Amino acid sequence: QVPLVESGGGTVQAGGSLRLSCTASDDVYSNYCIAWFRQAPGKEREGVVGTYPAGAYVEFADSVKGRFTISRDSAKNTLYLQMNNLKPEDTAMYYCARGVSSTHCSDKSQYNDWGQGTQVTVSS
Repeated sequence: QVPLVESGGGTVQAGGSLRLSCTASDDVYSNYCIAWFRQAPGKEREGVVGTYPAGAYVEFADSVKGRFTISRDSAKNTLYLQMNNLKPEDTAMYYCARGVSSTHCSDKSQYNDWGQGTQVTVSS
């Protein structure tokens, strides 16, 4: 079973919204840090937000504060990234990633198991 599967990407105009989903296996969802990262063309991968198994989260990117919200649905083993007031600079491939533990979820270096990604494109 693939550990992480992302969906929900697409193309929207600036100011619009998208909700990304990351579905995990039972084990991964319940026992590991899971985070959202993104990578724009020609740029390094950037952490967006990390979550603890119990639901607490840590924001990595100041640029998304107040616009992006993360949530969990335990019945579906799914994390959601609600993205509002999207800007052209949010255009990127968005990845869901699993950490190596259930603690220190703020440590971006621990994430080493990646989903296939979902593309988000924001037009001006």
